[in-house]
Amino acid sequence: MKKVLLLLVLLLLLLSVSAWQGWKRYQDFLQTPLNITEGGQVFQLEPGTHGAAIVEQISDMGLTRPGWEWRVLMKLEPRVYRAGEYRLSAGITPRELLEILSGGRVVQYRFTLVEGWTFRQFAVALAANTDLDHVLDPQAIDLWPTASGLELGHPEGWFLPETYLFTRGDSDRDILVRAHAAMTNALEDAWEGRAEDLPIETPYELLILASIIEKETSLDSERRQIAGVFIRRLQKGMRLQTDPTVIYGLGDTYDGDIRRRDLRTDTPYNTYTRHGLPPTPIALPGRASLAAAADPAPGEALYFVANGLGGHTFSETLEAHQQAVRKLIERN
Repeated sequence: MKKVLLLLVLLLLLLSVSAWQGWKRYQDFLQTPLNITEGGQVFQLEPGTHGAAIVEQISDMGLTRPGWEWRVLMKLEPRVYRAGEYRLSAGITPRELLEILSGGRVVQYRFTLVEGWTFRQFAVALAANTDLDHVLDPQAIDLWPTASGLELGHPEGWFLPETYLFTRGDSDRDILVRAHAAMTNALEDAWEGRAEDLPIETPYELLILASIIEKETSLDSERRQIAGVFIRRLQKGMRLQTDPTVIYGLGDTYDGDIRRRDLRTDTPYNTYTRHGLPPTPIALPGRASLAAAADPAPGEALYFVANGLGGHTFSETLEAHQQAVRKLIERN
């Protein structure tokens, strides 16, 4: 009987030692950082991957070794893991890894659509972005809106310049659609808040005017002044006479210099030869230009010219304008 009791005591002692060693090993596992270098590691979790498959994947990457500790951790702390691309930092522990994968803190990328770009410049930049999936044909840019389900007669102007965040797996089409939706909302807001008695009949005409303002100045402080000049010229039946529309009408033949013959050559976009707004926007206007077109600054100025210092000189009479032009020539 004593031998049996002694054996039981020994067995319990062995089990206790084994349990303590297992607990100690598990605690060491929880506190030991994964084998991630100082530069970090990118980890792609595919949809439907969980449990043992995650451990196998990070083991294949050399970040850990498979073992019963992972099974215990996942059993004691069950989580739902979210697919996506994750950036893992050096020093994270197994528990922190699973917290990251279940928290959905995926890597985000940025695409900046620049104010004043044309639609073609926007499309070229999208096609060149290596972080996006490419589903649109770069050889058929003019067909991109139709291929994306957007019903646009002319794509120019219809995409809002902003910085768009996206994750791995998003496509060029996704950014295109988001930028169009953002512009639609921004244009609607500007139209609803427009000043009274503007010689502009539709939101599309507001978009056209905003695109001209965008190409005329990069200074927020001048946008409403420039809008005021164009509005007054429209009200008086004067031609807008704005170089950016002429340049847009020249298309690929524009070589960086605008000449007198260009101003005399009639195109649908030549506001020196035609009255009113051009038929379409000439660029992608930002929110500030939309707001300026909707709420021009009051005043009497009918002319403006670059002052050689990054801004413009505004004039109420032709004589004053010509004097400002002479000063610009002298300064150059």
